Amino acid sequence: MPSTATSVPKTAPAQNTPTAGWVSNRQYIDTFMDGCAKIQRELDRENIDRAMDVLFSAWENDRTVFTIGNGGSAGTASHLASDLNKMTALPDVRRMRVMSLVDNICLFSALVNDDGWEHVFTEQLTNFYKPGDMLVAVSVHGGAGKDKAGAWSQNLLKAIQWVKDRGGKTIGLSGFDGGAMKEVCDVCIVVPYNTTPHVEGWHVVLHHLLAFGVAERIAAHEGRRLLRS
Repeated sequence: MPSTATSVPKTAPAQNTPTAGWVSNRQYIDTFMDGCAKIQRELDRENIDRAMDVLFSAWENDRTVFTIGNGGSAGTASHLASDLNKMTALPDVRRMRVMSLVDNICLFSALVNDDGWEHVFTEQLTNFYKPGDMLVAVSVHGGAGKDKAGAWSQNLLKAIQWVKDRGGKTIGLSGFDGGAMKEVCDVCIVVPYNTTPHVEGWHVVLHHLLAFGVAERIAAHEGRRLLRS
């Protein structure tokens, strides 16, 4: 008796063809890495040098360094504060004081709720800032551009101006064309590239360079030698 079972058509094997606009993994990787090499060649090392001097002077003069950022840059600001505190901690040597203003979510959200997003950093600085303290602000676009909520990073620009109005030094880490931060900060290191992943990635490279470089300088100042890998 013939079978009455319906035959199920076999699914065609998936084709390893790129989607619209996509070239290949390898070409994307090569293009991304070529961008990193271009940034490495074109970064302004004089401003990195100046930023290291400002951070070292904060330790030398017993000042507090505050760090700020939004989104992924908030993570970089927090990481920078952690590394500057930890890497400069030497036995029997005065410690560097560094405070991230993005980490206390209870305070942060209360300030946003009650005082508005644009004041979330200046309100904290009003609590903690003392004359001579300094600020590091991290922003991909440096305050240029806008989205659904309006102009980007206005809370950072307000904080930078707040510190400058009180005589404090400011360092910016930015990208693209530097944005307003390039003009307002005492020192602004601009990652010369126009994609967010490249800029944010290089901000992490720069924050490690700054933190470990300052740590080495403090150690040398105290006649010590860092043995950290």
